[in-house]
Amino acid sequence: MPSLLRLLTVIAVLCAIVYGGLYALAHFVEPKSREISVSVPPDKFFKEH
Repeated sequence: MPSLLRLLTVIAVLCAIVYGGLYALAHFVEPKSREISVSVPPDKFFKEH
C-alpha cells in the first residue's frame, strides 16, 4: 500500500507541474501579433462542376 501511495503522489506532482507550466504559459506569455497576407489564385473562386 505505501508503494501505491508513493506512485499516486509522484503522478500527482507531475500533473501539478505540467498544469502549472500550462497556466504560466497561458497567463504570462503574450504572442506577438503580425499581419499575414496570402494571395489566392482566381481559379480557386470559380470551380466548374
